[in-house]
Amino acid sequence: MRELKVNKRKIFNDPVYGFVTVPTELIFDLIEHQCFQRLRRIKQLGLTHLVYPGALHTRFQHSLGAMHLMVRAINELRFKGQDITEDEALGVCISILLHDIGHGPYSHALEHSIVDGISHEQISGIFVNKLNKSFDGKLDLALEILNGNYKKKFLHNLVSGQFDMDRLDYLKRDSFFTGVSEGIVNYERLLSMINVVDDELVIEAKGIYSAEKFITARRLMYWQVYLHKTVVVAEYTIMKVLKRAKQLRLQGVDLFATPGFDFFLRNKITINEFKNSNQVIENFSTLDDFDIFTSMKVWTTHPDPVLSYLSKSIVNRRLMRIEMQNEPFDYDYVENIRNRTKLMLKLNEDEIDYFVFNDLTYKPGTDKIGILYKNGQVVDIAEASDQLNISLLLKPTTKYFLCYPKEIN
Repeated sequence: MRELKVNKRKIFNDPVYGFVTVPTELIFDLIEHQCFQRLRRIKQLGLTHLVYPGALHTRFQHSLGAMHLMVRAINELRFKGQDITEDEALGVCISILLHDIGHGPYSHALEHSIVDGISHEQISGIFVNKLNKSFDGKLDLALEILNGNYKKKFLHNLVSGQFDMDRLDYLKRDSFFTGVSEGIVNYERLLSMINVVDDELVIEAKGIYSAEKFITARRLMYWQVYLHKTVVVAEYTIMKVLKRAKQLRLQGVDLFATPGFDFFLRNKITINEFKNSNQVIENFSTLDDFDIFTSMKVWTTHPDPVLSYLSKSIVNRRLMRIEMQNEPFDYDYVENIRNRTKLMLKLNEDEIDYFVFNDLTYKPGTDKIGILYKNGQVVDIAEASDQLNISLLLKPTTKYFLCYPKEIN
């Protein structure tokens, strides 16, 4: 009987870009891998849908979109005379495809609560190393580019840099699904204006207005979407939920959780264990948003009042009050709220931090973008721009917030 050959030249219909083609069979096999398919079950914007109901798109969609933009970028650079081999093109496309493969459920909540001192970038690197072994070393070049070790630095800049395909896709995609029109960028114009000078990615001078719009859109999206005050309180609350669950589980308290989730609740995991233990990475590869949310639904009726209160806050969208300002909060003001919360909710001293917490949100300035003029000169956009606010938009911004139960007036 003749063996049927799988057609690996697939086309995805993306709501943002239209038809997206899978460029090679290797990339198709990576997309089909269960570690990558897990990204279908992780929302790109975590709990942002509690503010913008349409923001239910996934890391899977984002990764495919970023790969699509990378193919467009490579074709443009080749058209302009840049020497990019087939192996390099494949390597950089795999790098951008897998750049988020280590993301945990609900964006960054997991890495700040039940695993300590481990970023999703580190976990992504571990995942790609594991996949490389499974694919007999075919991802060697992709790993070099992803880690910034490859000789052509501009390839790494396309994955993670001043103007990369990751940012370009998430701005376009997030504005599309949230409906925040201020985040819309002209990605086609920007891609048609990219070039490379001295191994650095630049934007040609004809595209300076599109680059200015890119910087402005990124700034507006941070304060209107990514660091929206309701999103901030929701994300910090889910971190508190996970922290409390882990504290209880380490004390031997029985908690409902899926097997993979329970593994991280009852164990203290370090970066070395992530790197060296197959059990750790295998359990992590089973985790997605559904593990966390299903557990929180059950925890709403848990006898621990802290865990149940916080879980109800997320599940039923009964979020705490949040105040946000440009200066740190007065110590006496915070202490007054802490004391009143302790009395009203009958909390112990070690429980109050779950209900009253203050911190800062930090919006880093956009990395420098080089503008290429016809005479070959490259000038930073802050100097080249004729918009007075561009240099201000490039400066980092810090805002302080304070969260506490709405019962406290």
